[in-house]
Parts: sequence; structure tokens; C-alpha cells
Amino acid sequence: MKWEHAKEIARMEHHLKTGGYVEGTLTLRDYFAAKAMQGLASRLDDDDQNYDGYAAWAYAMADAMLKAREV
Repeated sequence: MKWEHAKEIARMEHHLKTGGYVEGTLTLRDYFAAKAMQGLASRLDDDDQNYDGYAAWAYAMADAMLKAREV
């Protein structure tokens, strides 16, 4: 493996472990929140419009997922 590739892989692993940037400006926290929101949105009715509350919940879930990775 070339040195440039090893440094890039180490940088990516660091970011994934710490919640840093995954791709562009998307953080691992954003990715987790998006996945949580995706699961929640699949269960909502058309009448459910508490979007701010759902977004806050998704980020709270993402924070819990990041915390669980620290163990």
C-alpha cells in the first residue's frame, strides 16, 4: 500500500470513529440522523407534521449512536 493511501485510510477511520466528516460536509452524526429519520418517516401518517420535533428526535438518536461507539 502506498503511503498516500495509508494516510487517507487513517484519516477516514479517524473521522468515522469521531463523528467527523464522512463525505463532503456530511458528518457521521448527520448520516445517523438521516437513517433514524428515514425509519421514523416510514411510519408517519400524512397528518403528522411535527417536523421540528422529528428532526430533534433524529439528532438525539444520532447522538446516542455516537455515544454508544465510545464504549
